[in-house]
Amino acid sequence: MHLKNVGPAPDMRMNLAPRLNLITGDNGLGKSFLLDVAWWALTRKWPQDLNANLTSGYAARPIDPTKAATIEFGLKSKTGNVNYQSPYVPVEQAWKGKAGRPWNPGLVIYALADGGFAVWDPARNYWKKQGNIDVQERLPAYVFSSKEVWDGLRVPIDGKLTLVSNGLVADWASWIREGKDDARRMAAVLALLAPSVGNETLKAGSHFARLSVNDARDIPTVHMGYGQDVPILYASLGVRRIAALAYMLSWAWREHIVASHQLGQEPSSRVVMLFDEVEAHLHPRWQRAVVPALLNVVQALTDYEHASVQLIAATHSPLVLASMEPLFDSERDKLFVLDMEERLVTLREMVWAMQGDVINWLVSESFGLLQARSIEAERAVEAAEAWMRGDAASLPPALSTKESIHDELQRVLAGHDPFWPRWIVKYEKSGGRP
Repeated sequence: MHLKNVGPAPDMRMNLAPRLNLITGDNGLGKSFLLDVAWWALTRKWPQDLNANLTSGYAARPIDPTKAATIEFGLKSKTGNVNYQSPYVPVEQAWKGKAGRPWNPGLVIYALADGGFAVWDPARNYWKKQGNIDVQERLPAYVFSSKEVWDGLRVPIDGKLTLVSNGLVADWASWIREGKDDARRMAAVLALLAPSVGNETLKAGSHFARLSVNDARDIPTVHMGYGQDVPILYASLGVRRIAALAYMLSWAWREHIVASHQLGQEPSSRVVMLFDEVEAHLHPRWQRAVVPALLNVVQALTDYEHASVQLIAATHSPLVLASMEPLFDSERDKLFVLDMEERLVTLREMVWAMQGDVINWLVSESFGLLQARSIEAERAVEAAEAWMRGDAASLPPALSTKESIHDELQRVLAGHDPFWPRWIVKYEKSGGRP
């Protein structure tokens, strides 16, 4: 992608890898924006334009509307490589596209940070032909708010509000009752996405639950490690996040298979996944399992050995990057960092380098912390470092002497902190007392 006069920087380039693309960077620098643009490049629609219930996914706008703004991108479609440039037309308040049949990038699934999802299905959303004429009468995409993921999605079709998804609660209950491919697929994806503890994996409970005497719904349950079957609606945010992801992946593939069969077409063997804040609500044990699982989930969904997935994910978690150290392939994977330099946002492709543990990732260029400690401890250690190298000009007023630095270190550092041996040696040599 090449963006000019749009987004947080006047000019941004991003050459994506074919398998995994991880994006890190401080809040507000454009990670979600890049995912929104990637979705638009693949589908030619902005998520918010298709579902006003979303709290994100708005159409991009030029930085300076008096200057030319363009979104340029290249992608691999079913019929070959596509290169495209779309200018912004201020009078129309829209990004102008070429007339005619668009590209087919395969099945596209976008997990938004607010719990919403967007799905573009080549069997259900791509233009159809009537004779030799292209007809654009299908839904442009299926875009779910977080509530609609659970309760079902209704969209206007031919002037009527039509139920296109029953939602997680109803669908999962139905699949469990039937006990066939849909239930097995959901169980396989759920087990893959959630890390096992001992011999326990996240799985459906043995029975349904009712929330009240006035609620006639059969609510699926999840079997927890402490032995209880908990209604999925009562589960933690992390469990619900993984369950929603497993459902949307299962639902998207199921409906794609059904539609492809009805149309007499081969199902797509290519899936593109966009994932914002991939670690959201997840315990560290789950954070380090989710991206490796997503890279393998297509095989669990499709049973196609040669099915391919391209994952573009934004993250704030050093555990996510650490989890990829055994799997990262520089031929197929890339790491990008959004940063601020002289009050300008920059997007850099980083050379992948294993860091060994989470602390090293935190203080690497990918996250940019000076110390993997509290703000106060970082300030004290940095002052101690400056004092030890004789850089008095860098000392803050409150930490301008070795005694004040020592007192602050005692207050903010644990007794077993690895910085203590270095400091004590230098402090004692200068005449101080530990």
